[in-house]
Amino acid sequence: MQTLNLIPGHLTQDQLRQIRSEAVRVSLPEDVWQQVRESHESLKAVVQRGAPAYGINTGFGKLAKTQVDVADLSTLQHNLIRSHAAGVGEPLAPRIVRLAMILKLLSLARGYSGVRPQVIEHFISMLSENILPVIPEKGSVGASGDLAPLAHLSLPLIGEGEVVFKGDRLPAAQALQSAGLNPLTLEAKEGLALLNGTQISAALAIEGLFAAEQNLGSAIVIGAIAVDAALGSYVPFDARIHKARGQSGQVRVARLYRGLLDNSELNRSHADCDRVQDPYCLRCQPQILGACLDQLDHGVKILLREANAVSDNPLLCPDTGEVLSGGNFHAEPVAMVADNIALAIAETGSLSERRVAMLIDSSISELPPFLTRNAGLESGFMVAHVTAAALASENKSLAHPASVDSLPTSANQEDHVSMATFAARRLHTMNENTRQILAVEYLAASQGISLRRPLTSSTGVESALQHLRDHVPEYMNDRVFYPDIEKAALLIHQGRLAELLPMPLLDTVLD
Repeated sequence: MQTLNLIPGHLTQDQLRQIRSEAVRVSLPEDVWQQVRESHESLKAVVQRGAPAYGINTGFGKLAKTQVDVADLSTLQHNLIRSHAAGVGEPLAPRIVRLAMILKLLSLARGYSGVRPQVIEHFISMLSENILPVIPEKGSVGASGDLAPLAHLSLPLIGEGEVVFKGDRLPAAQALQSAGLNPLTLEAKEGLALLNGTQISAALAIEGLFAAEQNLGSAIVIGAIAVDAALGSYVPFDARIHKARGQSGQVRVARLYRGLLDNSELNRSHADCDRVQDPYCLRCQPQILGACLDQLDHGVKILLREANAVSDNPLLCPDTGEVLSGGNFHAEPVAMVADNIALAIAETGSLSERRVAMLIDSSISELPPFLTRNAGLESGFMVAHVTAAALASENKSLAHPASVDSLPTSANQEDHVSMATFAARRLHTMNENTRQILAVEYLAASQGISLRRPLTSSTGVESALQHLRDHVPEYMNDRVFYPDIEKAALLIHQGRLAELLPMPLLDTVLD
């Protein structure tokens, strides 16, 4: 297990990718620990003064005006975590939980929350032992933070709740004991600092973003296969067209198509044809997928900021020790960017479905009907396209903005919420749907190339085709279709197509 040396406030995209892909240990610089200790001393001074300070010596939400005795401050924090652990549904995936834990400890380590170093150390120890809390996927409205899921994330720190440890789901107390760790007794504000935050929504959105990036990269490669399968023109990818418009994503995507399609015998074979313009699903790929890329580029900027953010409330001002009550827990930035990512995912799949429809329509593609040599006796890709259409339609419904919805909670104290957790969580389903649509197109476009033999395509397209043919043979007759879709989708999921691009699509760094 590799150790990541992380600096709170300076988490990078590469580090996020690594956390997503594997279990890691975490270490923090010594100066970070010093600022955590100083923040805790500021909190102790607030407690000693005795003046009402939200969440430190008062109740929560609508109960904020109820002051709590000093002797009960620890009980207050434990009660908060227990009562807020009210999530439902299937557990979040381990990679989401791991990322959320790291985002939470980095936020606490910024020195605005007043927690003791032991709280952060406990998270680091759990990560080192690969002890991951069981967090139900549903129950957060994204303000005041991801309360319910973060309560489930925090329960194991006090020896309660459940965890996954060495492949087993078991009581947290048992796992901690096996790993030689002792539960914490929380002190003033620590429970609130653990629960206030956007770390679950952010982790889900980051996962959705990277999966969308992989799908978009795969879509560009598969779209290039479709261009040659349909004997499409390369003129729409001419750099002069895209320079004239100046949209960054469009320019970049067109450049990728030019690289993928370079030196194709199939393209040269129809250089003098009478076709004037191709259907939009071929001709407008840089414009459509470029717009999707721009949305993902925007998403990585917002989510990098959120991954490095302090989303606790109240905050302890490091310079003055003041207690500042605000609303950094409100996950509207995450909700809105997740909505935009959803649009990009839906459009990526929608365009792919349209290319499948074009390929199986012999009047447009000039390929055999439904890509079969024995149309009528055989149905070929007829119902594989129906599957793609069903998934594309489902994604259109899922792409409805979540951030425009709001339901007041906590007796109208929390009267506007972001719905960021659902906005981000549905990205997984949408990415799965788009991956399956792309799998159908991968099969269809590759079959189209096979039907054009002996002519060959470009090096990039032939490489993508060979990846598929290593697992899925050409269609000579009808056969059971779903295993082929599964194999093609797995290749996409493994990144075998996206890796044919010269670099990851998202190369933005935190500004």
